[in-house]
Amino acid sequence: MSGKTEILDLNRFDPRKSADMPVELAERLDKRAATFGASSVLFYEQPIEMVSAQGCYMVDRQGRRYLDVYNNVPSVGHCHPRVVEAIAKQAAVLNIHTRYLNRVVEAYAERLLSTFPTPLSNLVMTCTGSESNDLALRIARCVTGAEGFIVTETAYHGNTALVTEISPSALKRRKPAGFVRSVPAPSGEAPGPAFAAAVKAAMADLEAQGIKTAVLIVDSIFSSDGIYADPPGFLQDAVQAVRDAGGLFIADEVQPGFGRTGHGLWGFARHGLVPDIVTMGKPMGNGFPMGGVVTRPDFLARFCEETGYFNTFGGNPVAAAAGLAVLGVIEEEGLIENARTVGTYFIEQLRGLKAERIGEVRGAGLFIGLDFVDPASGAPDAPLATHAINEMKKAGILIGAAGKHGATLKIRPPLCFSRSDADYFLDTVSKVLAH
Repeated sequence: MSGKTEILDLNRFDPRKSADMPVELAERLDKRAATFGASSVLFYEQPIEMVSAQGCYMVDRQGRRYLDVYNNVPSVGHCHPRVVEAIAKQAAVLNIHTRYLNRVVEAYAERLLSTFPTPLSNLVMTCTGSESNDLALRIARCVTGAEGFIVTETAYHGNTALVTEISPSALKRRKPAGFVRSVPAPSGEAPGPAFAAAVKAAMADLEAQGIKTAVLIVDSIFSSDGIYADPPGFLQDAVQAVRDAGGLFIADEVQPGFGRTGHGLWGFARHGLVPDIVTMGKPMGNGFPMGGVVTRPDFLARFCEETGYFNTFGGNPVAAAAGLAVLGVIEEEGLIENARTVGTYFIEQLRGLKAERIGEVRGAGLFIGLDFVDPASGAPDAPLATHAINEMKKAGILIGAAGKHGATLKIRPPLCFSRSDADYFLDTVSKVLAH
């Protein structure tokens, strides 16, 4: 794990510095630390107390507005009126577990599945992306009879016991489990052949240990690895290699899904692929907890023959109402097209910034990675990324980091992000780098 930065540490408040904060804030921080213990994670050198949000903006206790280019959870915009209304209306009528027929849940399943290619026609609803990925891995093992998983070396797929093992960026003091192999992110001008070769080598290494490959699982925008989107189609050779060996391809759409890439609803579609299993989470309900797994009926039937699976709250009526509203907003407000047009403009303008400490700018739609580098050596500059994150916060912009070295700004605003929002970001980052 040498040289890697744990994902939650990329922009984490250091609780040892609470004594340096204003008295009232220091007391709040101490109480939180006493209550939540070591699991408490707060952002920024000086944490923020948020009280409200709308669209692309959040507001703190002092009334300060922040442009949010950090969170992919409120995908159609913070507190979107239509989603809020759908949640409140359904909560006032019925919210119960999933062992009753319910028209809202059925309508959501049908509408969501209509966006997937055949033969992906079965949906299992969960409460989180972590839960979705855990279930997907279990289905894959059942279907293939194999145990091995292949992931990228800075991947993050969630936090159940099994999913943590395929999330190298979450592991601080040890490597993933013996049934997991990690491969470098697909970087460079022609990443397809190199990525496929790395996957084949990982499969051979598993095989040498007597472990057959069950799954290649990737987030098709490679968000935790530093955002690698292009060229479209570069994943095909690696996926085919895994399938030739009897394994499956899982597309983790928690980050690139629901229109984020500006090229259709799903990130895998940019690569001309039909996954064996697709997982979803965060943006599915625009902040309301929900997730899902979409797969082939025969795969799900085989899993259910061996495992009695039931999810109490996955697919509850309130979640389904939220999900229906999200799909409606994406379509009716043209948010995929907005992600494409504003994202294209944004990427072009970022690449045009005259700053010697900016390296590559990569991305698709409204998911963009901007590298900070040392101008003399070209090496990743994580301290500069940390400095920029906190200075931009002072200027009213919320941003985070990603990548193996924590030197990449991870830019993923709500899909209603505008050109004027992009211009505000561009002006701010230019000023930060000028000082």
